[in-house]
Amino acid sequence: MMRIKVVGALVAAVLLLAGCNQDLAGLPKPPPQEPTATSVAYFCSMGLLEHGGPKAQAFRVGKSEPLWFSSVRDAVAFSILPGEPKDVVAIYVNDMAKAKNWDRPEAGAWVEAHDAWYAIESDYNAGMGGKEVVPFSDEKAAQSFTATHGGTVVRFDDIPENYVLESDLSSDHVADFSVAYLMQRKTAVIQ
Repeated sequence: MMRIKVVGALVAAVLLLAGCNQDLAGLPKPPPQEPTATSVAYFCSMGLLEHGGPKAQAFRVGKSEPLWFSSVRDAVAFSILPGEPKDVVAIYVNDMAKAKNWDRPEAGAWVEAHDAWYAIESDYNAGMGGKEVVPFSDEKAAQSFTATHGGTVVRFDDIPENYVLESDLSSDHVADFSVAYLMQRKTAVIQ
């Protein structure tokens, strides 16, 4: 009898979680926030403003403060890594079509990540070096960027996982992002 209750509870929990993931799209999206001197990047735990270039922020269900990312590439990785939270209701990225200062995009230069166009494989590097995913609210601005800096224009869901997760051997990165992520999780388990 106890076993039936436990199995029933597990099935109910799985169905509830599956329903919650489908319902996320219908939840209201909080407006983007501006980073401050106390904003810390999710993966590297460094001050967000210490890094140049476009940034990103993700809002989880029931949280008023976003998770900050020192590069757009990190936010894309966060969205696809299996061990990361999946209760994200909005991801905002700096809109480089509106930014006048590429190292420090101005306040208000945000676009919802799924509404943006992205330049990938360009000669533009992320704040800590390595490949970047450069967001634009306007497809023509993204095309103009790639005409000058090389690369391809894609939508959020078309950014290749290997572009985001694999190391860039030509950059200063010591290890690829996915290995660093796995080591972080392994360390957490050992403690």
